[in-house]
Amino acid sequence: MVKFVGRDEELQNLHQLLQENNQVLTERSRSVAIAAILGMGGLGKTELALQYAMTQRENYKGGLCWLQAKVEDFSVQVVRFARTQLDLKPPEEFDLPAQVQYCWRNWREGDVLLVVDDVTDYQEIRPYLQGASFRFKVLMTTRKKLGAAIKQLSLDVLQPDAALELLRSLLAETPGRIERELDVANQLCEWLGYLPLGLELVGRYLAKKQDLSLLKMMGRLKQKRLEQPATVNPEADMTAQRGIKAAFELSWQELAEDDNLLGCVLSLFATAPIPWNLVEQCLTEKDEDELEEIRDDKLLNLHLLQRKGEGIYQLHPLLREFFQSKFTGLEQAEEFKRSFCQVMVAVAQEIPETPTLEEINAVSLAIPHIAEVANNLIQYVSDEDLIWPFVGLSRFYQGQGLYTQAEPWRAKCLSTVQNLLGDNHPDVATSLNNLAFLYQSQGKYDQAESLYLQALELYKRLLGDNHSSVALSLNNLAALYESQGKYHQAEPLHLQALELYKRLLGDNHPSVATSLHNLAYLYYSQGKYDQAEPLLLQALELDKRLLGDNHPHVAMSLNNLALLYKSQGKYDQAEPLFLQALELRQRLLGNNHPSVATSLHNLAYLYESQGKYDQAEPLLLQALELRQRLLGDNHPHVATSLNNLAYLYESQGRYDQAEPLYLQALELYKRLLGENHPHFAQSLHNLAGLYKSQGKYDQAEPLLLQALELDKRLLGDNHPDIATSLNNLASLYYSQGKYDQAELLFLQALNIVEQSLGANHPNTVAVRENLAILRDSL
Repeated sequence: MVKFVGRDEELQNLHQLLQENNQVLTERSRSVAIAAILGMGGLGKTELALQYAMTQRENYKGGLCWLQAKVEDFSVQVVRFARTQLDLKPPEEFDLPAQVQYCWRNWREGDVLLVVDDVTDYQEIRPYLQGASFRFKVLMTTRKKLGAAIKQLSLDVLQPDAALELLRSLLAETPGRIERELDVANQLCEWLGYLPLGLELVGRYLAKKQDLSLLKMMGRLKQKRLEQPATVNPEADMTAQRGIKAAFELSWQELAEDDNLLGCVLSLFATAPIPWNLVEQCLTEKDEDELEEIRDDKLLNLHLLQRKGEGIYQLHPLLREFFQSKFTGLEQAEEFKRSFCQVMVAVAQEIPETPTLEEINAVSLAIPHIAEVANNLIQYVSDEDLIWPFVGLSRFYQGQGLYTQAEPWRAKCLSTVQNLLGDNHPDVATSLNNLAFLYQSQGKYDQAESLYLQALELYKRLLGDNHSSVALSLNNLAALYESQGKYHQAEPLHLQALELYKRLLGDNHPSVATSLHNLAYLYYSQGKYDQAEPLLLQALELDKRLLGDNHPHVAMSLNNLALLYKSQGKYDQAEPLFLQALELRQRLLGNNHPSVATSLHNLAYLYESQGKYDQAEPLLLQALELRQRLLGDNHPHVATSLNNLAYLYESQGRYDQAEPLYLQALELYKRLLGENHPHFAQSLHNLAGLYKSQGKYDQAEPLLLQALELDKRLLGDNHPDIATSLNNLASLYYSQGKYDQAELLFLQALNIVEQSLGANHPNTVAVRENLAILRDSL
């Protein structure tokens, strides 16, 4: 016998309903307790009623009476049961209703459980129950809602653990079979929608075929769907006497043509909650009231559809399969598929490049349905809209920093467009550009550069040199070169992009603001602070005016302006901007976002520079954890977090904690960015500083010399970072007593910082003080 699992709570609730519920059927005080188990076909309503009858039989001294509502007339079954099981002899001259009443009056003493299985019309039964006394408890199973007057127990599918346990019990004769393919077993339960009938049918089928793997069974189900023999033929000893499709067919037969049509349209959606407004958009020719009536009075009433929340509905996976099998017979099938795709494309087009948390939440329920279009219905999307399902999906995930979930959609977009539109199409260039941008966000710079170059060449060839897409491509390639420390290659591209945007879009456009911002950040990276500041201020003003104060681009502008002020030693101006940027990002993007990690890191960097180590450390740790979780361990931003946390520990004299972090950061930069990158040079410099602090001068010197040579080659001779390298090398020589060499380097460093940062910058003051200490020693 199959183990009965996952319904203990339902059994208790059912008993409670029958004990508490008294449905008054006449004007007199005589009453009968009535409860109903309801739900879609295949949930095990009959099995639950049977299990209840078996477990509670001792409480029903008057007997258990099981009737089949659809077999023959209810009254005939009652009278036959009374004659054969209770030895009652209703007078034959009485008509059937009177004979039933005679049976109620003369029934065996004690409480009675009367089970009526598969009720489709309660009103046919109701008159016969009027004469039954309070000791009768009536339990019905039904696929329909019977009205608010009757206490009802709505049955749902099994929980995943219970479903797996049911499958395991069915395969008990081959121990370990589930455990050997546990992942596949869970997938099998999920595909069957945790429906008890489906699980029992497939489990029994597998039990008969002991050499059939669960993986192969899964493949057969996916191929033949509800026509697969395992789902069709119940065994003789099963409670259910129909296969899955046959069980659903009973409800299908009760639907009118328009009802069937709505069910089929719903099957186009993914197996996920469906916002009803999307259904209405797919059926604009139908009146809203009419659709609601079909939904509520037919599909919901027959449990062919589930209500999941306000305005949210869902089909069971196997019911979806059933409705899809019916779709092939509809004349309008192709038209409905195109309409469904148009609705999903329109939703995808509304997802911005940098979605806020509010925008993410607003569209999240539509995402599985957009994915359904991208995966299975893309042939019904017009050529001009072909990229949009993929673009919308990737923006949804990429906008949350979920790069690994965005990447397959970017890649699939490219391959789909190439297959359907050919290699020489602007959408191919756009797909290349979008995939490259994702790789850049992941720190995969070599992969990104190749795609950016392909996209730029294709845009120029197809659209000409004077097109906004060309400006976008130039801008993105420049930003990549900047990330790689290739500043001399980046600057002319940024300037070209800015000039092109202004000429094509005018001065008041968000793309112009972005271009100004990117050029400013390049100047900041080169230590050209005087050139960077007016561009950052201009970009910030433009973003606020065009996008409003509450936009991720505004947060980015605030953050980068704060970075500039911090580098200039204007800490009082930097802190409020960092705090504004952090608050804005947390509010717009949520706490789990890479941009929030960046804001936390930068604010900590400011506090670290001010010696506020207690405030800096928790922020650095929070930023590191967030970056590792969102970006993975192999990302340049993770290396930056490790490097700065190590610097904090070094500043506090916690050398044993600092060194392994410095080494991790150095190895990560080397592997991800190569040895010709400013970040690698900075990491060498910081590790050398640690060794100097520990008196390990022989280990520090070669690293400082390597960092200085690299900085000069990458940044030029007059970058503030060069002054830092010179200052630290000079400090090392001073510690070694090499005063002449140290003085020369201090003087060079002082000259650079006075010119680039000004006489009152903290770095300038520090170099000047170091030089004074040296001269005092001399």
